[in-house]
Amino acid sequence: MIIPGNLKTTAMAVMPHKDADRALELALSVDIPFWPQLPHVSYYEDMYVQAAEHFPGILLDLENQTLRFSMDNFINEFEDTMARFDEPEYFDISRDYSVVYHKFLEMDLSDRPAIRGQLEGPISFGLNVLDQDKRPILFEDTIRSFMFEFMSKRINVQLKRLQQMNPNAFMFVDEPGLQFLFSALSGYDSTKAKSDMEQVQRPRGIHLCGNPDWDFLLDLDLDILSLDIYQNGEVFSSYSKSIKNFLDRGGVIVWGVVPTNFEPFEAENIRSLETILTGVWDFLNAKGIDREFLFSRSLISPATCCLVNPDGEATVEKAFAIVKELSHRLRDRYKL
Repeated sequence: MIIPGNLKTTAMAVMPHKDADRALELALSVDIPFWPQLPHVSYYEDMYVQAAEHFPGILLDLENQTLRFSMDNFINEFEDTMARFDEPEYFDISRDYSVVYHKFLEMDLSDRPAIRGQLEGPISFGLNVLDQDKRPILFEDTIRSFMFEFMSKRINVQLKRLQQMNPNAFMFVDEPGLQFLFSALSGYDSTKAKSDMEQVQRPRGIHLCGNPDWDFLLDLDLDILSLDIYQNGEVFSSYSKSIKNFLDRGGVIVWGVVPTNFEPFEAENIRSLETILTGVWDFLNAKGIDREFLFSRSLISPATCCLVNPDGEATVEKAFAIVKELSHRLRDRYKL
């Protein structure tokens, strides 16, 4: 396996910090570190804006913090973009769009079990970015085809850079939009989505905090799936057959169990969170998923990102600490 398991720790990248060095320090404190995305530092660091860098037709308004798309601009800029389509650096994240990414690239992380990068996924990007008619660009056939090729190239370029630092590097493709996608009115079904997603090189994975069609997602031929098990544990565990198939193919699950929002975090403690997580695992074990096998393909993380707590970054930092403590407790408990 390239991606480690055994209940090691990682986390999602969007963080509420305004101090980039402090955010990076926290990101390095987990077993599998990552580079933070810091939208409170700059609108450039919004996850959709970072994904939009160099995408033809994008209208970025930093002052009003809006991201839009113009078909006329797309037509005018398309030729210039294609002229640089074989330049890897053109598809990487620039220093303007991330204050910590290039610091992260300069670090020696070769001794870590793995490292991780991320980019907003094409499905969510295409749902979020609206054209001049206020229509999501995902539903424009000519734009969607190019968008998936463009975003896959961006993801693959970043993955290659990270693999030069650590051979076990992998990517989270952040896809919150997957939970809203497959309606009869969308014009974009699961067959198209599966074909489009498989343009991303391996190892490939998806992170989302919502509650999508789990059968579809677990059948996507992913290497890693990161989810909010705190909110969705009962629903997710009911897909035990698909979960088993996913694990049997070598998939890894990131169990996001520690809430980062202030109120649910204050309502829990490490014992209650351990009970939630082990309850899901016990249920899956009863459904025929061997516990030791499951652990070998499991990581632990916070449940979600959070930017809006009344205490700023304090609860998020506490959540990271609980994730690490919970990992140690469970590894001791199960002798991993």
